Amino acid sequence: MGWLILAFVLPVLNSQATEIVNDVTRLNPIRVEAVVRPDSLDQVRKIVAEAQGPISIGGGRYSMGGQTATERAVQIDMRSLNRVLELDVQNRRIRVQAGITWRDIQEAIDPHDLSLRIMQTYSNFTVGGSLSVNVHGRYIGEGPLVRSVESIRVVLADGSLVEASPTKNSEIFYGAIGGYGGIGVIVEATLSLTNNHKVERIHHRMEAEEYLNFFQTKVRDDKSVVFQNADLYPPFYKTVNSVEWRRTEKPLTQSERLIPRNQKYSLQPRVIRTLNHLPGGKLLRSGVIDPILNSTDAVVWRNHEASYDVAELEPPSRDRSTFVLQEYFVPVKALNDFIPKMRRVLRKHKVKVFNVSIRHALPDPGTLLAWAPEEVFALVIYYEQGTSEEAQVRVAEWTRELITAVLSVKGRHYLPYQIHATPEQFLSAYPRAPEFFLLKKKLDPTNKFRNKLWDRYYLPALSKTAPVKKEKRYPASQP
Repeated sequence: MGWLILAFVLPVLNSQATEIVNDVTRLNPIRVEAVVRPDSLDQVRKIVAEAQGPISIGGGRYSMGGQTATERAVQIDMRSLNRVLELDVQNRRIRVQAGITWRDIQEAIDPHDLSLRIMQTYSNFTVGGSLSVNVHGRYIGEGPLVRSVESIRVVLADGSLVEASPTKNSEIFYGAIGGYGGIGVIVEATLSLTNNHKVERIHHRMEAEEYLNFFQTKVRDDKSVVFQNADLYPPFYKTVNSVEWRRTEKPLTQSERLIPRNQKYSLQPRVIRTLNHLPGGKLLRSGVIDPILNSTDAVVWRNHEASYDVAELEPPSRDRSTFVLQEYFVPVKALNDFIPKMRRVLRKHKVKVFNVSIRHALPDPGTLLAWAPEEVFALVIYYEQGTSEEAQVRVAEWTRELITAVLSVKGRHYLPYQIHATPEQFLSAYPRAPEFFLLKKKLDPTNKFRNKLWDRYYLPALSKTAPVKKEKRYPASQP
């Protein structure tokens, strides 16, 4: 099988680009040379070692700005490398191939009453993709995904395979996780697990200015809280609804241990789009619909609450408009300074925001492109935008204004989304990027690993020498 893939890949490296790949937003069609789907580690190593042109790496393609492709690259689609390699129930540890989805892991560990320590809200993503962007979720007492990673295996530009952990090849570990495919191909990961248990939903409604104190006194150090996020409601961004899922021994209200696969979600996406366009629709949601939904009792398994499917958000069409995410990280103490700044930008530009979710994260232990160099709140903006060129220009304008606003409170923007930040904004937000660039140049001297993110920020840096700034490192929490 491997020779068939290579026989196909090598000739097309010098041919006309033949295939278009895109991401979930449908805003970033990119013509690549080929998409190859290896199903073994050896195939990945051969493809990388023998490729003469650029390589990009794809999984679920949920990044939203071309982070998985660039023109005339061979894209390695990792989704066929999707096996559980080892499950150590006693020590609560699992080793997997990077193309596996979090949902597949959940199905493997749930019968053993085990649960993932950290993942994003939706379970469709691949592990490799999540590692590459260093995701986070709604977990209290946790933070970036790297905090639950014991080790990874990475294929470098010369085809060599290295194991990396916080103590072995640590520069590769902290460069590849959150490195957006710029260092190499993450092919395996060993993750620490925790116990599964029942959780109960509780909610609290308050003014936005009250939320910081509420979180610090009622949520942050409460060991019973497993998941938590707060919805900051548009169009005024002055009301917050905190939703906590706390450990409980109460009887289940939902018997399924995981959300059933392949459910039909035709209603919810249509409701979201309708409320986003209906005059007064957002007030109807915040004042009527959400209070009714939250008034019912809900006791479920932890794994059930962690097994959401992104299909529940997929709109009926993305032809004329599409739903998109942006995310901004602010130091905890700066939350009440940033929200008014964000409010002014979003209202000034009449952004069609459906929701802003506020989440908490403990510090990153040392990734080079850390979005949480200290304890932060993440503000996740879910909005609708037009797909026309004019609409995309307008989004770029207000996005850069938001980045300026978050930088003013010593915060950062998240990199898996549309690539609108100027190079200067990028370097201000990620002061260790020069270290990452030096590591990439060392491990990938011909710039084999490419995508639109690194075309934007790394290619110009190749001709410059930037000073290296150091940031404080925090130890990862232990399982």
